[in-house]
Amino acid sequence: MQYRSIQKNGMQLSEIGFGAWGIGGGWGHQDDSEAHRALKRALDHGITFFDTAMGYGNGHSEQLLAKTLGPVRDKVKIASKVSPKSKRWPVLPRDSISDTFPTDWIVECTENSLNNLKTEYLDIQQLHAWTPGYLERDEWKTAAEKLKQAGKVKAFGVSANDWDPYGAVTLVESGLCDSVQVIYNIFEQRAAEKLFPAAQKTGTGIVVRVPFEEGLLTGKLAPGHKFEEGDWRGRWLLPERLLEVSRRTEKLKDFLAADRPSLAALALKFCLSHPAVTTVIPGMRRVPHVDQNVRVSDGKLLEEAELAALKKHAFVHGWTYPWAQK
Repeated sequence: MQYRSIQKNGMQLSEIGFGAWGIGGGWGHQDDSEAHRALKRALDHGITFFDTAMGYGNGHSEQLLAKTLGPVRDKVKIASKVSPKSKRWPVLPRDSISDTFPTDWIVECTENSLNNLKTEYLDIQQLHAWTPGYLERDEWKTAAEKLKQAGKVKAFGVSANDWDPYGAVTLVESGLCDSVQVIYNIFEQRAAEKLFPAAQKTGTGIVVRVPFEEGLLTGKLAPGHKFEEGDWRGRWLLPERLLEVSRRTEKLKDFLAADRPSLAALALKFCLSHPAVTTVIPGMRRVPHVDQNVRVSDGKLLEEAELAALKKHAFVHGWTYPWAQK
């Protein structure tokens, strides 16, 4: 496992982090025993960064992490997120911060996450959505400062709105946050236009989420795929969308090689090949997921010519998530 540091604060994270949304529920069959084994395997492979949220299974993801990571708490970095008080995603410019992230709410949610995780501090606390207008508001700044001074949060960041690579740019340019979590992958490459350069300039950490485009870039969701009951993607990946993506992923097979023998490996390697990226957090609900993903952190990045060629495969589809408010 390779490691990278957030320039702003020196916090070191494993290149491959553990995305813990899936183990919280909502992705079909849920197996807590297998989730525990996957977490243990992640530790064995050198994964030190674990990303969760209070909204993942109403705290269930955090509680699972507590059972596994408790004995090694000082050796890992844990990030969580504060859900909007309104429980609506994404946060839009019309949403008042008093309805989404008032100071007391941020502090209360952080306390709840600390209780779920059975820890005294979070390495990174994040707002689980962001809109540029909040940059001028003091509510979240006051909460971040209060939590840092109390030793309950070491770093503070935001999770950029779904499919919005531009909304957090001004925040990063301000230097007021330690990290930004954003969707970035072979299809969704827009974060590299403005957000990544701003992060490199200010030393802000970049946590890449959705590297597999919710499974599409693994090549395993072929036309006709039947999603398990309870898997939210069944409402999002309509038959015509699966057909469209299958045409595109077939062309990506030309980029496979010994160090990225699968589409999933190529997808992770693509993310890690941008110098602004600190860590990538694929979801890993099962042990085989962990074994496959950690192999990508081998110090071998894609060549500039390959990255240039992959730019042509960007696919800004505009498919909003089922829960997105209009």
